[in-house]
Amino acid sequence: MGIAPGPALAACLLCAGVMAGCAASSGSQVEATSRSESAGQAPQLHVSGNELVNADGKRVVLRGVNRSGGQFACVQGLGIWSGPMNQASVTAMKKWGVNAVRVPLNEACWNGESYVNASYRGTYYQKAVEAYVRLLNRNGLVAILDLHWTDGAYMGPSSACSSSQAVCQKPMPDAAQSIPFWRSVARGFKSNGAVIFDLFNEPYPDKAAGNEADGWTCWLRGGTCKGISYPVAGMQSLVNAVRSVGAKNVIMLGGLTWANNLSQWVTHEPFDPEHNLVASWHSYSFNSCNSPSCWNSEVAPVISKVPVIVGELGEKDCADTYIDPLIAWLAQKSTSYLAWSWNVGKSCESGPSLITSYAGTPTGYGAGYRSDLLWLSP
Repeated sequence: MGIAPGPALAACLLCAGVMAGCAASSGSQVEATSRSESAGQAPQLHVSGNELVNADGKRVVLRGVNRSGGQFACVQGLGIWSGPMNQASVTAMKKWGVNAVRVPLNEACWNGESYVNASYRGTYYQKAVEAYVRLLNRNGLVAILDLHWTDGAYMGPSSACSSSQAVCQKPMPDAAQSIPFWRSVARGFKSNGAVIFDLFNEPYPDKAAGNEADGWTCWLRGGTCKGISYPVAGMQSLVNAVRSVGAKNVIMLGGLTWANNLSQWVTHEPFDPEHNLVASWHSYSFNSCNSPSCWNSEVAPVISKVPVIVGELGEKDCADTYIDPLIAWLAQKSTSYLAWSWNVGKSCESGPSLITSYAGTPTGYGAGYRSDLLWLSP
């Protein structure tokens, strides 16, 4: 495409031999396209071993962006989305080499809870989400539906708000609304393998409990959790909710400490009769696991067992000094990732935002990410 990658990415890829195709293994392709996908349809995905594969059994590596808005606009009375969700905006994404979009959602808006504006809840909200998923899939893009904001009063350590309503990130999903949310979402998209379910954005029950052991127990089992006042939906109960309606879609599960800690993910992996689970990891420059030594000791062992998707990555210095080596490391391991976020209105420091306009004009941080995407795109 005539765009050079960041220096750290280029150096690492040259050393790893990725440009020579060394990242592919067992005859798989890093970016696979089946006959149906060549016509513009998004790939139908499932898990095979520690790989995400399409209907032809070829490895698929997702490289995408987060399209924030659906988690906050509806509960703030601003509408359903923040910014355009049309063909022009999707075309701009595709010009960056994006093949997946993560869409944060709000359970109160989807479930039609009474405190949400009537025009932005229930059927109105659901139809808007369904329409956007159809648009993404028609353009060959995988849609990841993420439960981002949930009900439940929490005022413990690292609390983002004191409200019991779904107006901020909570430490764990609430049993009362998140289980019916996922039953409903799964029922609506169960026939579409180009939709992935990210069950809960950034769990942090370890912060509420004050230790990782209780945090991981809460993460898996839910119920009454130390430091959390409301009944919690554990990851096993959410997996069960999805599978109870016949949905076989790939499911993403973020670890502890705002999805940055995967140290005990494999030990606490929920049972899935479909064997279609993926570990979700979030990696920012300001997270605790933000160095190659941590990636190799905590994340690489998970990648060797199950597929990993980096649901969010980014940095807040308007540069690509963190994401370049991270993406190079992920490329060596054929691991999927999506950057935060494809939104206008926040700076690359505070968002971090990838763009200054929905036509795809990048911020400094976004320019680095776009270069990396175009360098790695087939």
